[in-house]
Amino acid sequence: MKKSAKWTRLTEWEHWPTPVFYLPLLPFFFLRYLKAGHPNHYLAANPGIRYSGNGTESKHQSLNLIAEEFRPSSLLVEQGENPEEVLKKLEGLEIGFPLIAKPDQGFRGYLVKKLDSPSALHSYLKRVQTEVMIQEFVPFENELGIFYHRFPGQEKGKVTSVTIKKFMKIRGDGRECLEDLIKKDERAYLYLDIFRMIHKERMKKILDPGEELVLSVIGNHSKGTQFLNGNHLIDKRLHELMDRICIPMKGFHYGRLDIKFREYNTLLAGQDFKVLEVNGIISEPTHIYDASHEKASYLNALRTINRHWEIMSEIALINHRKHMVPYPGVREYIKNLRWLRRHSKMLKSLNAQVF
Repeated sequence: MKKSAKWTRLTEWEHWPTPVFYLPLLPFFFLRYLKAGHPNHYLAANPGIRYSGNGTESKHQSLNLIAEEFRPSSLLVEQGENPEEVLKKLEGLEIGFPLIAKPDQGFRGYLVKKLDSPSALHSYLKRVQTEVMIQEFVPFENELGIFYHRFPGQEKGKVTSVTIKKFMKIRGDGRECLEDLIKKDERAYLYLDIFRMIHKERMKKILDPGEELVLSVIGNHSKGTQFLNGNHLIDKRLHELMDRICIPMKGFHYGRLDIKFREYNTLLAGQDFKVLEVNGIISEPTHIYDASHEKASYLNALRTINRHWEIMSEIALINHRKHMVPYPGVREYIKNLRWLRRHSKMLKSLNAQVF
């Protein structure tokens, strides 16, 4: 008998809430603060990104650190901008439908949506009252999350985590509707509420025998995408590719790039791929959420996060002491965090609505 979604989320650590992975590490964070002599020292890790990428940075500006050939065409839409004017700008940039819309300052996949028509874009901009980044939809089927760092002054960096993103699919049997198929799936049932929002007009549709439907094209764990440990892919070729992409990024030393690509060999050759997002200090080595991996455990997940925090702290100290990167003021940063709290509540509330 299948466990309930609530019981699964309670008993399987892969699905535990974010604070469970971070609160136990606060003592280590405090020790690094004492070593650095400033509570905001880690904010010097990525001087090219606002607050090094703590969640209040502009996704559009961060993505523009990437060479144009490696990123999708995108448009930053100001809050309250006329949707008809937005459509004209998209036409000028040759960004057609479908497209991807997301809050320019956002995280955890909140309000990241694939929009298929001008009317869907109108509805989205009407409901999401904040700055929005619109991207061309990248049709490649494969996606990786690659965590990379490079110490300031060094010529080469290092890949420390690779996550293979497995998009959830449902196969029809010609008898049961989509909702019933999702309820019976070993993993999809955990995200039933999300899929009800995404596929609200299809839930009672009966899929033909063998017909496959991708439940979500957004590569986020909270959207149902499964994260698989891809660290076996780390080799010299991958390091060279990431150096090629990241070294020209002014002020970027630490974070995760989410990359969509056609085939892995062509990706390593620097072809047929696009970087969808640049994530800074708030990003995670998401391979830790592959609970099926032989080395996976909750404690190992904590160790991995802490190891990455140690790297982040060391990079920040080098930037500050050798390259004169200033630490943001405490009062200024507290004000920023208060804004982030209000903003995240707004995004979470809107994300729970069907539109």
